[in-house]
Amino acid sequence: MSDEQAMPQPRAVELMAELHAIVDELQTADLSPCTDAELTDVAADTERAIARLTVAGDRQIDQVEARDLPRKAGCRTLTQFMTHRLRVSNPMRRRKQMDATAHRTSLGGEVLSPEHPCLAEAFAQGSVGTAHVQAALDVLDRIPGTIDHDVKVAAERQMAEIAVDHTPADITQLGARLLAHLDPDGTLSDDTDRKRRRGLWIGRQRADGTAKISGTLTPALVARLTMMSAVWGKPGLNNPDDPASPQGPAGTADPDALAAAADRDQRTPAQTTHDALDAALAAGFADGTLGTSHRGLPVQLIIKADLGDLIREAGLATTATGTLLPIPDLIGMAGEIQPWLAIFKDSTAVPLYFGRGKRLATREQRLVSFARPDGEVCSAPGCDQPATHVELHHAHKDWAQGGLTDIDDLAPACPRHNRMVGDQPGQYSTRIERSGPDEGRCAWRLNAEPGAPPNPEHLNRRPDIPRRLAQHLNTVRDEIHGPTTRGFRRLGRRTLRDAPSASSGRSSGSKGPGDQSRPDAVGYGDRGRRLELAYRELVHPLSPPEHFTIQSLTPVEAALARILTDHM
Repeated sequence: MSDEQAMPQPRAVELMAELHAIVDELQTADLSPCTDAELTDVAADTERAIARLTVAGDRQIDQVEARDLPRKAGCRTLTQFMTHRLRVSNPMRRRKQMDATAHRTSLGGEVLSPEHPCLAEAFAQGSVGTAHVQAALDVLDRIPGTIDHDVKVAAERQMAEIAVDHTPADITQLGARLLAHLDPDGTLSDDTDRKRRRGLWIGRQRADGTAKISGTLTPALVARLTMMSAVWGKPGLNNPDDPASPQGPAGTADPDALAAAADRDQRTPAQTTHDALDAALAAGFADGTLGTSHRGLPVQLIIKADLGDLIREAGLATTATGTLLPIPDLIGMAGEIQPWLAIFKDSTAVPLYFGRGKRLATREQRLVSFARPDGEVCSAPGCDQPATHVELHHAHKDWAQGGLTDIDDLAPACPRHNRMVGDQPGQYSTRIERSGPDEGRCAWRLNAEPGAPPNPEHLNRRPDIPRRLAQHLNTVRDEIHGPTTRGFRRLGRRTLRDAPSASSGRSSGSKGPGDQSRPDAVGYGDRGRRLELAYRELVHPLSPPEHFTIQSLTPVEAALARILTDHM
């Protein structure tokens, strides 16, 4: 017997032989004895094992590179070795993933930690797969290098948290929301750069008379155009290819005629947007109107923002069409906005005023629903249809079963998800959370077959992104800089006064107007109290406080106060 035959095999080689034997058996194992719950667990554990095997493979590829095996195998690069010898389908993406989630060995033999440790831990445990990791990395890579380190660490932790609980498509969607809120001071989206890049070009007419339009739009124009498209671009509406298509805004069309025209509508989304703009401009030239109502909401710019962001002149507001609007642009558009005040209980989505209506929600209820912390999109998990595209669904108890059209029993739902609610397998059951941190939110459960394990309930977590980032950021800063002991905290390049969340500012409005005995809970000194009292006067139009004058406010407060006093 040769020395080579007598030497025991390395444990790694033995493990791979055992693994292939187990996989061979698993591929042919009889699954019929498994209960439904056991089969679900086996399938889930198999996917988890696939993710963990990738982690093991990354560690092996790192050792391949450390031993310079690609050169020894005649390959010019590690990428070439991975492609041709290891049969890796996308070596560039795999290497990027390894840098983010694997422990790498430097040229000097030092073991380097992963770039994104929280994501690496979730990947090693099999809680996320390669597609989840890649979607999270695509978001994290878009964070500019100028962002503060503690903000990056907080964002990485939140993206790892999102990756564990969501699909890759959801990760991309929620990550875009996170990026929009990372820098309220304007590092990501500078107003000067937006103004410099703005432009709209209408190309020369072609031989057939058409022309190409292109350009870069400011957030304010995006907000206006998306609202116009929602109202004038509904399927079946303003279709030049259909002589029977209703013309004008959605609120004026006959419902039966519009439904029939929608069934005949074969236009692409781009064609529908084109026809909507054409019809809206034609109507605007004719009589200066864009309509009266759309899905119960007034046809105007409907925007919600946090009081703290308004006072700091930083952050983002949200329009009913889902457009994110920088606060400075919102202040500049103040004259176009009709003021409404919505007051909520603590940090939940429960309005303190419960309006009653008929079977269909009233305009006031639609506005209150949009103003809720979770009201900017459809409440179904993973759906991002904006408030202008949703209906108010009797979420706690269906109307046909005696449900009430009370605002605390309603939830926003896009038409597709609203039609999917029912008591049959494959449909959704919904209810309103009545307690806890998600009080007032709509929980959705996909109905399983009778006798099958029930599916878990889910909430749409998209509206929670800014709040969860703030929590992670505070934790990271305390870990890095120690607990905050002063009244100011550093964020980006601007120093802000520490203040409670906007939700606590909303809840302070539950006291009656003119209450001078309450402490200065909003954290902005006497200026904040005066602005808060101005908000109270909008709902309770009594005589204004004696010390409240526009001249005594800061410029941003004065702009807000002018809006308020114009409509008192």
